[in-house]
Amino acid sequence: MLRLLASTCARGLGGGWGSRRLVPGGRARPVAGLCDLSRRLSRQASDAPRNQPPSSEFVARSVGICSMMRLPVQASPEGLDAAFVGVPLDIGTSNRPGARFGPRRIREESVLLRTANPSTGAVPFQFLRVADLGDVNVNLYNLQDSCRLIRAAYQKIVAAGCVPLTLGGDHTITYPILQAIAEKHGPVGLVHVDAHMDTVDKALGEKLYHGTPFRRCVDEGLLDCKRVVQIGIRGSSTTLDTYRYSRSQGFRVVLAEDCWLKSLVPLMGEVRQQMGSRPIYISFDIDGLDPAYAPGTGTPEIAGLTPSQALEIIRGCQGLNVVGCDLVEVSPPYDPSGNTALVAANLLFEMLCVLPKVTVV
Repeated sequence: MLRLLASTCARGLGGGWGSRRLVPGGRARPVAGLCDLSRRLSRQASDAPRNQPPSSEFVARSVGICSMMRLPVQASPEGLDAAFVGVPLDIGTSNRPGARFGPRRIREESVLLRTANPSTGAVPFQFLRVADLGDVNVNLYNLQDSCRLIRAAYQKIVAAGCVPLTLGGDHTITYPILQAIAEKHGPVGLVHVDAHMDTVDKALGEKLYHGTPFRRCVDEGLLDCKRVVQIGIRGSSTTLDTYRYSRSQGFRVVLAEDCWLKSLVPLMGEVRQQMGSRPIYISFDIDGLDPAYAPGTGTPEIAGLTPSQALEIIRGCQGLNVVGCDLVEVSPPYDPSGNTALVAANLLFEMLCVLPKVTVV
């Protein structure tokens, strides 16, 4: 189902780490590797075995496999509460490609992340068993087939009781993911952060690309339309009534200019009331942020949200019944500094921190 980036921690890291060293007296003693330290820190955090990203106090950030937060990589979601999953697909893009490289670059930048969130009091790895499930093996020559492969992969993840946190990939991928999510949970609420509403019916005669995922979701009854909010919408359009379809379906559309120069904490208080206790999904297109902060994306629009507003939105989902999340449209070829991927990695960690099983200290 899933294509792994590297061998799992169960296989060890091999001799490249220098598996033994000499101690006084000439005896050889095993050297703790990344996986050993991860397991040891897990035991310290909880009596139950949980994966723990290694601390840079003990393991250099440049050491280890390129997984999300240097977590163990495994093939199966069984036994996991949550998992990071890459979907390296960008053949649904309408402008600048490159999002197929997003998952890898986000993983690279995630080495800077640590295990606790002092701002919110969340220590997710004390409450969740988390791993990196590698990448879905998409078909880069066939968008329809890729959606089939994504849906099948996520059906297995969701059936195992694992909450997926997805590294995209263009926004097309949210459609097959929500097919799998709704199959288990029924129509879900949606917190959608984006410069665009992605509710176009078709383009160039095609009904499936990164501008149509939520139109297709509505068509198939995957969304609870009265519990959908789209935040950060902006940019030029082909018509003046560009918001008509979303609003006619019952979506709440929050324009970027309604967010300028203000905290979004009050807005998220309203969103929490709107979402209630039923399942919701978070979909965050990195172009929801202003390109000054996140230039590495396919369809940038000026005058967007700030990173601090992004944190307010995600942290505002604390206490909601979040059953899945994604962060899409990071395009590394347009991100020479890596800053867009770094922002994305941090936002994914924030999503992990608001999952229902995480108790805020």
